[in-house]
Amino acid sequence: MTRQTPPRPVDVEQLFPEVVPLRKETVRLHPRAGAPTCRDSSVGGPLLWPAEEAWPQCPEHEEAPMVPVVQIYRSSVPDIVPFPDECDLLQVLWCPRKHSGYRWVVPHVQWREAGAVRNALAAPPSPAEVWKNYVPRPCVVHPEPVTEYPYWDLHDDVWDELEFRFLEVDEETGWDYQSHLSTAPGTKLVGYPGWCQDPKWPDCSGCGNRMEHLLTVQSTEADALSRRAWVPTEDTHMPYEGPGLVLGDLGGVYLFECRTCPGRPFTHRYDCP
Repeated sequence: MTRQTPPRPVDVEQLFPEVVPLRKETVRLHPRAGAPTCRDSSVGGPLLWPAEEAWPQCPEHEEAPMVPVVQIYRSSVPDIVPFPDECDLLQVLWCPRKHSGYRWVVPHVQWREAGAVRNALAAPPSPAEVWKNYVPRPCVVHPEPVTEYPYWDLHDDVWDELEFRFLEVDEETGWDYQSHLSTAPGTKLVGYPGWCQDPKWPDCSGCGNRMEHLLTVQSTEADALSRRAWVPTEDTHMPYEGPGLVLGDLGGVYLFECRTCPGRPFTHRYDCP
């Protein structure tokens, strides 16, 4: 089944033409509980991992294997997701235990060529201890490209220009720019991070440039405020059965990468309402 986000209830670009140059495309993954295989794109599903390659371990917890979070095949998502040359598979894992310094998870990003995996690992190692809220249940995904506009990432001068018009449109129509019209909520690739608070974009430690948003992993598809605008039309009258994550106070983890430096170095940020 496909998943399709409803059209925005008002014309954002007509009401707020200042955001037109800032629009980006994101890919909402719409994870739903299922039984993916290692040959499928998934959230929380099995990974196509070479049997001869070491499984990622948490650097903080000795001999603590990480758990699969996201696997995306290039063929299942639009071309707006910038895969490295020669790679057609993105894999993200993290350690499902609490960490020092109020960190929720410690992630690992792996790009690979799927066709080079001749002998896939049948059963990955399982951590002896987990924080269950950090382990996603296996989900199939339904990738959908969606246009989005910034909210927290608006520059101060644009914000000053638009703040009162945002309020006027909300009062006149009942549609709030932040919750209903700007950035797409939920787990998604590229586009804008789903910030809940002021942005904290990282700079690459190698070249010093601002890193690019790769992936948002969110606790929910849409919260109570945003769901009436962002829940797919196919799910309007259905209960949400997603990965079951609880990250902080229903927040998210954002992965960023440098697409200039060799090896695509990555880092992450946490965000919570």
